[in-house]
Amino acid sequence: MSLDQPPGQPSPEHLPVQASPAPVQPVWNRAVRPSRAGAIVLGVVGIVLAGLALLAVILYLTTFLGTGALLLGLLLALLPLAVVLLAVRWIDRWNPEPRPALIFALLWGAGISIASALVFDLGVRITIAASSGALAGSDFASAVIQAPLVEEIAKGFGVLVLFWAVRRHFDGPLDGVVYAATIAAGFAFSENIQYFGLAMADGGAQHLGVTFLLRGVFSPFAHVTFTICTGLALGLAARRGASKSGAFGFFLLGLLPAIGLHALWNGATFVLAGDASVLIYYVVVQVPLFIVAILIVVFFRRQEARITLRRLHEYSQAGWFTADEVSMLGTGAGRRQAMAWGARQPRSRQLAMRHFIADATRLAFVRDRLVRGQGAPALYAREALLLSLLINHRAEVLGQQPPG
Repeated sequence: MSLDQPPGQPSPEHLPVQASPAPVQPVWNRAVRPSRAGAIVLGVVGIVLAGLALLAVILYLTTFLGTGALLLGLLLALLPLAVVLLAVRWIDRWNPEPRPALIFALLWGAGISIASALVFDLGVRITIAASSGALAGSDFASAVIQAPLVEEIAKGFGVLVLFWAVRRHFDGPLDGVVYAATIAAGFAFSENIQYFGLAMADGGAQHLGVTFLLRGVFSPFAHVTFTICTGLALGLAARRGASKSGAFGFFLLGLLPAIGLHALWNGATFVLAGDASVLIYYVVVQVPLFIVAILIVVFFRRQEARITLRRLHEYSQAGWFTADEVSMLGTGAGRRQAMAWGARQPRSRQLAMRHFIADATRLAFVRDRLVRGQGAPALYAREALLLSLLINHRAEVLGQQPPG
C-alpha cells in the first residue's frame, strides 16, 4: 500500500466496479445524454470568435493578394488541408472527440493563431520603423526565431484552451495529438492561401507549381509535426490527472521541441544552398522525423485499444457486459463486425449501436482515470451516467423498450 493511500481503502488497481443491477441480455449469440457544457461553450462562443478571426484574416489577405489570387490560393490550400484532416479522422476513430471542439480547433488554427502571428509581426515592424535605425530586422531572425516562437505559442495555446474547456474529453496523449493536428492543419491552410496567392501574383503558374509542390505535396504535415509535441505533452498531463493550472507546466515543456523543430525546418532554407541540398535535408532529416511521429501515433492508438479491452473486461466481471460484447467493443475487428451488422438494421438501431460503442469506450477511459487515482465525484457521476446510457443503448439495439 502506498504511503498516501488511506487505511482500509482499496488500491487504485483493485478499485471495485459497481455491480450490474441485473443480468444483461447480450447484444450478440440508449436516461439523459452526458452534459456537454464545455463543448457547447466552444460551439457557440468559441467557434463564433474564432470564425470572426478567420474572416479578418481572409479580408487582410484580400487587400494585397486581390480576389482572384486569394480564391486560387484558397482552392489549392483545401487540398493539403483535406489530406491532413483525413489523417486526423483516422487517428480519432477509436475514441472520437466532440465535433464542436474539433471545429473550434480548426478555426483557432486558421483564424486566431494566424491573426496573433500577423499582429505580432506588425508590432515588430512598427518597433523597428520607430527606432530610427537603432534596430534592424532580418529575414533569418524572423523565420528562425520569431516565427517558431510566436506561431507555436499561438497554436499550442489553442490546445491548452481545449484542455481547460473540454477536460473530460481529454483522456490522454492521442487526444492531444488530434487537437494539436487539427489546429496545425487550420494554421497551414491560412498560411498556404498567402503563399500560393503570392506565388501566383509574383511568378505566375511556374512559381505557383513549385510552391505547391513544396508546401502541398512535400510538407503538408510540417506544422502538424511541430505542434503535436505540445499536444502530446498536454495529453500526458491529462493521463497523469494534472489540474488545469498544473497542465501549464506540461504546456511549456511541449513547446520546447515544437519550437525547436519549427526553427530547424525554417532554418534549413537559409543554411542550405540549392534545391538539391534542401531535398537531401528533407529526406535525411524531415522524413525520419515524420516517420517517428507516425510510429508514436500508432503506439498510442494501440494503447487506447488495450485500455478499452482491459477496462471493459473489468465491467464484464461485474456483469455489465458479456465476454462477446467486450470483444466487440474492444477490438477493431469486433467493431467492424458490429457496424456491418448495424448497417443492415433500421436507422434507430444502427444509431444505437454506434452510441453503444462510443459510450462504452468513454466508460473505459473514465474507469482508467479512476484506476489511476483520479477519483473526483464528477468522475464517479459520469461513470454512473454512462452505465445508465449503455443499458438504454443495449435495449434499443435489441429493439426493446428502454427501461423506465
